[in-house]
Amino acid sequence: MFARQAFRCAQPLKQSFRKYSAEAAPKAAEATPPPPPPKKSNLTPIYVSVGLAGLGAGIYRYSTTADAEPKDRPKVFNGQDWVDLKVGAVETLSHNTKRVRFDFDDKEAIGGLPVASALLTRFKPEGKEKFTLRPYTPTSDEEQPGYLELVVKAYPNGPMSEHIHSLSEGQTLAFKGPIVKYPWTPNKHDHIALIAGGTGITPMYQIARQIFKNPDDRTKVTLVFGNVKEEDILLKKELEELENTYPQRFRAFYVLDQPPKDWAGGKGFITKELLKTVLPEPKEENVKLFVCGPPGLYKAISGAKVSPQDQGELSGVLSELGYNKDQVFKF
Repeated sequence: MFARQAFRCAQPLKQSFRKYSAEAAPKAAEATPPPPPPKKSNLTPIYVSVGLAGLGAGIYRYSTTADAEPKDRPKVFNGQDWVDLKVGAVETLSHNTKRVRFDFDDKEAIGGLPVASALLTRFKPEGKEKFTLRPYTPTSDEEQPGYLELVVKAYPNGPMSEHIHSLSEGQTLAFKGPIVKYPWTPNKHDHIALIAGGTGITPMYQIARQIFKNPDDRTKVTLVFGNVKEEDILLKKELEELENTYPQRFRAFYVLDQPPKDWAGGKGFITKELLKTVLPEPKEENVKLFVCGPPGLYKAISGAKVSPQDQGELSGVLSELGYNKDQVFKF
């Protein structure tokens, strides 16, 4: 449904547009010295929001186990072989979205995907001769040992998404990869903008998470995320945690086609007026814009890419706003 609609906006955003500070550290970390490091443990890498007295903000942490650094762990994916992974857990996020955990045979292994990249999934529908293949971007951290997670929205007549939704614990799905999309290195750009629709948020979140877990990466990030309804906003909790922890470097603008009555964000669709207001100026040095979503979003915002190897010409709103082809990457 999202893909078939033209992008428009019924009224201006009611969100405030905050200015960035030149500082890269989270607000909480600036105001209060960090607590002493915890004792070594066997905790797996996690993001932890730690409340600081009188501030109500958290420090975004990234930890690893004491016995081995992620780079020393075996990697599940080698780019050549198909790997069957068992479903370890299934969580229902909404009426059409599930978070599915796929366990590695080696609990100390990591997927080890470079950012930004995806994995190819494969299964053969009953009564069919050919496999169904679809790429997915994991939403779990690339250095998470023992498993990976996919957040999957089921689409009508979407063979892979419906198949993944039908899986239960113990069943398997074949994966192959990584499929490298846009190799990221710290401070590759001064400011990036992520323009996403629907499930197109997954590679955007992968990049944002990689930036903010690295204390040496000072990149500023702006997200514009369009959906139909509020319950369609994937990874909203994780995105809000980033915005609350790094208010000087990360800001997010949500746009809904069918918003609830008390919705304070954008109403309608992503428009030229909105993007002109919130994106970095095209004349700014070293900025990069990423686009990912349904066909309607590409057509309106950037034009479609020709193939995985050919980004195609830049058109649509971003071209009208004065950005050039080298400043935009289409997932």
